[in-house]
Amino acid sequence: MRAQLDHMVVAAASLAEGVAWCEATLGVTPGPGGSHPLMGTHNRLLNIATAAFPQAYLEIIAIEPGKQPSRPGTRRWFDLDDPVLQAGLAQRGPRLVHFVARVPDARAALQALAHEEHAHIDRGHLLEASRDTPAGRLEWQITVRDDGQRLFYGALPTLIQWGPVHPTDAMPASGLAMRSLQATHPRAADMAAALSAIGMAGMAVQPGAPNLVAELDTPRGPVTLQSEGL
Repeated sequence: MRAQLDHMVVAAASLAEGVAWCEATLGVTPGPGGSHPLMGTHNRLLNIATAAFPQAYLEIIAIEPGKQPSRPGTRRWFDLDDPVLQAGLAQRGPRLVHFVARVPDARAALQALAHEEHAHIDRGHLLEASRDTPAGRLEWQITVRDDGQRLFYGALPTLIQWGPVHPTDAMPASGLAMRSLQATHPRAADMAAALSAIGMAGMAVQPGAPNLVAELDTPRGPVTLQSEGL
């Protein structure tokens, strides 16, 4: 089992607010994204790939006005329906809240989290999703809990397994480059064990208040994004 960073997730109260945040904070305008009928959300995307983080991208995501998840009884992914997260976004603006890890076998990774000696983590159901793009149809399997929870304040990744097409295949360079990803959490040992179970043991995890930290090179110089417990 080997997991790699697939994409960083920045949540916003609205997609327009997310675009404005991206331009002000990172110095670039995000590229096109699309809608997710499965979850009632929509996004914009930017390539942040480097040799250390191949095929990595940044997702700016928000609830799509007037849309609801198509699967009854399902809350939106990434805690987007959580009142605490929504209040935080309203008060403090768009913020890094989560990341998604790419795995070659999502079902096996789910089982590893559930049964690994120190983890026993319910990462959720494996759902099939897709959307059409000008470059072709994107198809993927992704883990989503019915309650939509991210777990470990967003520092434990959602798992994704892509079909034959990956979003970065048709994504131009953005001027952004992913440099590092690390986290702090009061249960650092438990989180490290879970990351090890999916083959992502190289991610640094230290004891401390919940925080997910990503460093990027941008046209405005180095920028650090933090979740700060949101």
